Formats: sequence, C-alpha cells, structure tokens
Amino acid sequence: MCAANRRERNIIDPLKRVQRLRWTAFALGAMAFVLAFFHRLAPGAIAGELQQAFAGSSASLGVLAATYFYVYFAMQVPSGILADTLGPRKIFTAGALVAGVGSVMFGLAPDFGTAVSGRLLVGLGVSVAFIAVLKLNAAWFPERRFATMTGLLMFIGNMGGLLSAAPLAVVVAYVSWRLVFVVAGVISILLAVLTWLFLRDNPRQLGLPSMQQLEGQPEYPPANADWRPALRTVLANRRTWPGFLMQFGQIGAYLSWGGLWAIPYLQEAHGMERQLAAWHVSLMIVCFALSALAVGVLSDRIGRRTPLMRGLGFIQVLCWLPWLWGGQLPLAASLILFALMGVSIAGVTLVWACAKEVNPPAYSGMSTSVVNTGGFLGPALLQPLVGLALDLSSRGAVHGVSDWRLGIAVLFAFTLFGWLCTFLITETHCRNIYRETA
Repeated sequence: MCAANRRERNIIDPLKRVQRLRWTAFALGAMAFVLAFFHRLAPGAIAGELQQAFAGSSASLGVLAATYFYVYFAMQVPSGILADTLGPRKIFTAGALVAGVGSVMFGLAPDFGTAVSGRLLVGLGVSVAFIAVLKLNAAWFPERRFATMTGLLMFIGNMGGLLSAAPLAVVVAYVSWRLVFVVAGVISILLAVLTWLFLRDNPRQLGLPSMQQLEGQPEYPPANADWRPALRTVLANRRTWPGFLMQFGQIGAYLSWGGLWAIPYLQEAHGMERQLAAWHVSLMIVCFALSALAVGVLSDRIGRRTPLMRGLGFIQVLCWLPWLWGGQLPLAASLILFALMGVSIAGVTLVWACAKEVNPPAYSGMSTSVVNTGGFLGPALLQPLVGLALDLSSRGAVHGVSDWRLGIAVLFAFTLFGWLCTFLITETHCRNIYRETA
C-alpha cells in the first residue's frame, strides 16, 4: 500500500508543478503578444499625426503602416522553424530586444526613412511572439485545451490592440505619440530580461515529465536541427493550405481595416470625431477578444472546428455590405456593425488548431507559422493597396464616399474569398489526425 501511495504521489507532484509553471510560460508569452497587437494597430489611431510628421500621402501612410506586416509576413515560417529548433525562450528574448530598439527608433524618427526602419525592426521583433506562444501551449498544456488556450491568448493580445485604439487617441491628445512609442520600447526590453530569466521551453527543461507522459500518450520525437525535411512535410500537406488562404482573405481585410483605414473612413465618410471613431475600433477589438475566447472553449467542448469557422465567416462577409453601400448609418447601427465584425472574425482563430492537428505534432511551430503567414501577407498587400485606390479615385483631393466605396470593395472581395476557403478546411474533431490521413 505504501509503495502504491508513493507511486501515486510521484505522479501527482510533477503534474502539480507542471500545472503551476505552465502559467508562467503562458503569461510571459502573452505579454509579448500584447505588445505585438499594440504595434500592429496603433497607426490607425495616430494616422493624422503620422501624415503631418512625415508629410506623406495616403499611399505612403499605407506603406509605413504595412512595413510591420511585410517583415512579420516574411518571418512567419522562419519563426516556426526557430520555435521548433531553438525553442521559444531564445527567440522570445531576442525578439523583444529587437522590437524594443525598433519602437524607440520609430518614436524618435526625424524622417520617413528612419520611421520605416524602426517599424521594420518592430515587426521583426514581434513576429516571433505568436508562433512561439503556440509552441509553448503545445508543450505545456493538454492537446484537448489547445483551442481554448489560443482563444485566451487572442483575448489577452487584443487588449494590446484595445490600447492602440481609443485609449491611444486620448493619450496623444495630451502627450506626444513619440513618447508613447519610446515607453513601449523600454517595456519591451524589460520583457526580454524577464523572459530569459523565467521562461522555459517545456517541462523537461525543469526535470519534469512531458505533457504526453503525464497524459499517457505516445511520445513524439522533437524536431531535428535539420529543419528542411520537416518544412517540406508541412508545405507538401495539402490540408495545410486552406487555412493559409482563409487567413489571407479574412484576417488580411480585418487587420487592414482595424489597423489603419477604419478611423479615417469614419472621419471622412461619416463626419465623426477621431475619438468617437476610435471607440468604434475599440469596441470591435473587445468583441473580437471575447468572441475568440468563447469560440476556442466552444470548439473544444463540441469537438468540432469547421462549423464555427464557416458560420462566423459568413457573418463577417455580411458585415461589409453596409460599408460597401456607403450610406450614412445611425450611431447605434455603426457601433453594432463594428461589434459584429469583431465577434465574427473570431472564427479564424480555429485555423491554427486545425493546422497543428493535420501535421506531425513535433512540427507544430512550422505548421501554425505557415498558416499564420497568410494573415500577414493579406494586410501587407491590402493596406497600401487601399491607400492607392483612395489616391487614384480622389486624385489627391479629400476622400469622399465614392472614393471609400472603391477601397472597401477591395476589402470585401478579400473577405469573401477567405470565407469560401473555409469549405476546403479539413475537420479534425479536435485531435491530431496526421497519422490517419498521411
């Protein structure tokens, strides 16, 4: 009896330690993701200040904002490779340092070129955050809770996006936008120090059993230093790509809208004050955050992914029609519409779980990063494309409703394309099906 009790205690004690330490890993990763969201959406709230500071056109403003997405997009697959080979701790620390330097450079930029360089460094630094947190979640939490933890991550990350909307618009009325980005850079550097001191890639680095051992599941070998065969496996898997395309369309349009063009649109086409327009974006972000958390939990409980993605994706498509029409809306109606856009875009958060579940578990970093690339290729193309459409339509004059209708038509087309791609995504029933489908 005593021997049996000791064996039971030996099992329970490591499990309790893993359950306690997993939240340290998650919290540090989530803090980095908050900063990533802040930098992603901040240009929309200070669009006027940026144009005044650097004397740029709408197209150049689009390029400045999209610079973040250029490097973020380019770094997604390398981030996945680095997460699977070097581990989240090393890339988190390096990324936070680079982002901190870039944010300070952006805040102090004397000219457009320096601002673009700072924004590039910010994008480079924060580009590793999301994939690294997904890798940590896969290592520290049970597989059946992956979508739940992803939803929680999106909820926390969106709080950073919330700070970059209405609160930022209020703050820059009293202090310079430059000071805000310098402070954000200092916080990022401090986060790098905390990450190096307290974060570990997986329980085994602390002498604890892995999640597979604790759950009595078969062990999967870790990714090799030679990452090329692993990447070929992920890229050759046809089930990987529908999620990429959905992200490209729907997240591309959403981030282009919330991250840059929504506030100027409401100001110019609907005559709103900037702070009221920013509150619309804040409401959208809050609804996205809450919906992402609910969608992840609901998906894990019902054991399905695709019905939620398709239903919410269709609502997202419908939300663009009133803006495409271009007519004036009552304030309550415009607020409700932004809220629905936030709720419905949360369906895309299940794409990362699907990508992980149709590829080998050891390659979770690469599989989620390939899919995530689509979500940043979209805004990298769309933000300057919408700015170019506005400039061509208005011919340098103040943008009218007809000019905005052309730009919104581009966003609508991408959203519709992303929704159609949900019908190509493989249902995984919330478990890894790679061995069954290979």
